Amino acid sequence: MSSPLNRKPWPMKWVFLVIVACIIPYTVLTLKYRKDTPAFEPYEDTKQRANVMRLNDAGYQRINVSAERPADPQLLVRSLTRLATVTEAAAGLTEGLAATLVEIPQLPLSFGAVTASSETTTLLPYPIVFTCQLGDQKHQLGGAQVFLRGESVVIVPQFEPLGGELTARSKESAVVITLPSGALKTGQYTIHLAGSQHSRQWQVEVR
Repeated sequence: MSSPLNRKPWPMKWVFLVIVACIIPYTVLTLKYRKDTPAFEPYEDTKQRANVMRLNDAGYQRINVSAERPADPQLLVRSLTRLATVTEAAAGLTEGLAATLVEIPQLPLSFGAVTASSETTTLLPYPIVFTCQLGDQKHQLGGAQVFLRGESVVIVPQFEPLGGELTARSKESAVVITLPSGALKTGQYTIHLAGSQHSRQWQVEVR
């Protein structure tokens, strides 16, 4: 019997073939059974948890709503009755919300036309039509976070990046966001639409 010390090593081609034979099944199994979950980001996860705790402690309820871009927003505007009187408001978030959030989100620069009803009921959704000026053309409005506390409502529009080399056709974007039915209980609310340079504000009575 020959000594193990005198055995010749495997030719490199066989080593290469063994590696390939192991990698291919591993890759197939990984792609087939891998869960499509976002990568764990400790800092972001911790920040989000702290944000939720601070909002709960301060008595805020947060609702996420999506943004829609209707072909003819004026059609919706004409369907609204008893339009609210929309006025200028202090730039940025309300003082209470700004002191509560862990990080101040990016806001639109300002708002153009803002249209909403001055009254509604708890049984109906509450649409808001507005145009806003974005800081650049690499993002578009994807929705909004709505913060409720007592009879105060703060709406914080949210941005989503445009993929690849795409750019928005204009820095001014017209959208509709809709608060779901039941989100506002009976009462008189002040709604604050937050912008970094100019905000808008109005009253709505919910029956």
